[in-house]
Amino acid sequence: MRSAGSALGAGLAFLAHALAYAGGARAQDAASFYAGKTMQIVIATAPGAAYDFYGRALARHLGRHVPGTPAITPQNMPGASGFRAANHLFAAAPRDGLYIGTFNNAIAYYQAMGQQGIQYRAEEFSWIGAIPQDAALVAVWHATGVKTIDDAKRIPVAMGATGAGGNFAGHIQLLNAFLGTRFKIVMGYDGGNSINLAIERDEVSGKANTTWAAYKSIKPEWVRDGKIVPLVQFGPARDPELPNVPLLTELAQNDEQLKMFQLVSSTVDLGQPFAAPPGVPADRVNALRRAFEATLRDPAFRADAAKLGPQTTLEPTSGETVAAIVKRTVETPKDLVERLRAALETKE
Repeated sequence: MRSAGSALGAGLAFLAHALAYAGGARAQDAASFYAGKTMQIVIATAPGAAYDFYGRALARHLGRHVPGTPAITPQNMPGASGFRAANHLFAAAPRDGLYIGTFNNAIAYYQAMGQQGIQYRAEEFSWIGAIPQDAALVAVWHATGVKTIDDAKRIPVAMGATGAGGNFAGHIQLLNAFLGTRFKIVMGYDGGNSINLAIERDEVSGKANTTWAAYKSIKPEWVRDGKIVPLVQFGPARDPELPNVPLLTELAQNDEQLKMFQLVSSTVDLGQPFAAPPGVPADRVNALRRAFEATLRDPAFRADAAKLGPQTTLEPTSGETVAAIVKRTVETPKDLVERLRAALETKE
């Protein structure tokens, strides 16, 4: 008669074998599905923006790490502060694992705030991962004479933005509402690159929601010649190269403001997120998550990304972590959201 210990050991061995077999079968299923296929990455900005740079870099390298090594093509779908691409991915894109998208890091914040035009539920996306992002800046052109937030309380400055719901406008509205700045928001641009051109044409004199690394990549002469002046940083920590530019949270005047500023700044926690539509088979989501992590650690991708501009870190944020951040954001207490929304609506 077999002992209880030997029976237990045999049972555990069988379970381990079954799990290993199942894992191998899932990987093989994903490889069989992706072999010979073409994937698409939908990029929610116009060509030339930082999101476009990293989205296209991922498209060049991700396929080597996906089981079955599919081809990958990028497609730009700008508009409505990323809503257009997110809505498409949520409601129209096939849910087979061949379509992924990258869009604004405030995708969950928009939902929590009840922005108009949203047709997605961020917590239902199949989150693949994120490229970490440095603090987002509100910055102005050197000719304005504005050097600090206090200056911006005295001197009106026209700031470029996309739509009313996006961070280009939202970050500026927040400063006007809570800190008394006198920024004028000029909307209608299709992305950060268009706003940069508008600044050079003297149509506007600044913008929000761009990192220092992005400025160094896209407009290095602005940084070199001191043409762009950062005023405040949105994020969990100051950029190491901007130690004297305050964080938004450091400017809070009371505890309630601090909580609101933390909610707004939490968008930077997502970095540049990538997701597949809801309902993608779990084995394919897992394959894409692991491929994403492998790509960001791939020396070839890192060398490619380095050509686009410096980045503090390219250590990937996992899909599981992104999903948790999104869930936490969309579950923000409604009373706090209502107070923040009311302040922006009445004081912008």
